[in-house]
Amino acid sequence: MNIGCHLSIAKGYRAMGDQALALGANTFQFFTRSPRGGKSKAADPADLAALRALLAERRFAPLVAHAPYTLNPCAKDEGLRDFALRVMREDLALLAQLPGNFYNFHPGCHVGQGVETGVAWIAALLNQVLPAAEGCGVLLETMSGKGSEIGGRFEELREIISRVEGNGALGVCLDTCHVYSAGYDLVNDLDGVLTEFDRVIGLQRLKAVHLNDSLTPFASRKDRHAKIGEGSLGLDAISRILFHPALRDLPFVLETPNELDGYREEIRLLRGLAPA
Repeated sequence: MNIGCHLSIAKGYRAMGDQALALGANTFQFFTRSPRGGKSKAADPADLAALRALLAERRFAPLVAHAPYTLNPCAKDEGLRDFALRVMREDLALLAQLPGNFYNFHPGCHVGQGVETGVAWIAALLNQVLPAAEGCGVLLETMSGKGSEIGGRFEELREIISRVEGNGALGVCLDTCHVYSAGYDLVNDLDGVLTEFDRVIGLQRLKAVHLNDSLTPFASRKDRHAKIGEGSLGLDAISRILFHPALRDLPFVLETPNELDGYREEIRLLRGLAPA
């Protein structure tokens, strides 16, 4: 089982690897910079090398680096789109020093100009930054579909991917809370949801999972994460997701509302569900 949680980069890269092991994790996610954006802290090459050595020695599953939440590649404001372009270029240059891992981002909100325009701008940005994705997969995250958010439907992600030249490095990170809130019934029809994903996008593009319970009901179109087993998905459904043959080898990252001790307990709980 490849499972981890979101960790802070504040103490450095190798420190995150050590912290993950202490929590019982064999993968983790981190923000490349403040989740609100801003400048990224220059990485120490020795620290990155130390993390690379640990990842190889302890056979970690691929890590997930997360773009800041403020990044909006399809914003109406050109300055915000330029900000997204600059951030993604900087982040991918950094991740070239951590090859074999993933860079995940929210597709963004079109803020009134429409899905078609939003999709076109996201694809245009990806066409500019993907050449810098050396050894790093770039993942579009499935979203809950609130407001003018793009990515709440599989078809929207497919349309973005189809407009990107040389899109082999593009994949998808499936967020269980978001997908359930968007109206894909993971509780009662997991196989059907995965069949639909395969039909629309292709399961070969599914590279990582954000494993979150949902504080709100099915098809609520809201993004409210809950602790594992305490939301509307429930522990049984989450267990079926975790061990589904099409998913079980992927990296699973917890983004539940927890401190480190809570993540440790959730990782222990989920590992304890493994079939004998």
